[in-house]
Amino acid sequence: MKTAIYPGSFDPVTLGHLDIIKRSAAIFDKLIIAVLANPRKKTMFTAEERVELIKLAAEGIPNIEVARSDRLLVDFAAERGSFIIVKGLRAVSDFEHEFQMALTNHKMDNRLDTLFLTTNYEYLYLSSSVVKEIGILGGDVSAFLPQSVIEKVAQRFKEWGAHDGGRD
Repeated sequence: MKTAIYPGSFDPVTLGHLDIIKRSAAIFDKLIIAVLANPRKKTMFTAEERVELIKLAAEGIPNIEVARSDRLLVDFAAERGSFIIVKGLRAVSDFEHEFQMALTNHKMDNRLDTLFLTTNYEYLYLSSSVVKEIGILGGDVSAFLPQSVIEKVAQRFKEWGAHDGGRD
């Protein structure tokens, strides 16, 4: 059975993430979506909340598991016995960073390989950071998120004190 891991911070999960999840789940027998800690990022949702949002967004996809980890990806992969990492690429700038990470992970554990999936052109511009920026400034983010998570994300923006972006 071929199992792959799709790691990320998913803060929040977007339609672009969901596209990669669906396509990866169609390729592999099992897909583990790994919500990883990134000490460089200030997250809007806790790791547990992000796990729950992904479960909501990916409901109905039978061969997925959503898990969180505070460990290195190579350690998580070894623990799970899966040595295929799936990463989505939007642009050349993504490739440079992800290529570096893939080589580093492979150096740390030579069993680990990374499969790059290009994003669907509909989501080429989309990132969690863009969604957060729009939402914090009071914009409508519903076009960027899975329907099942829109309410929870909108509520978090309110809790974070999102404003109307200067509109009267």
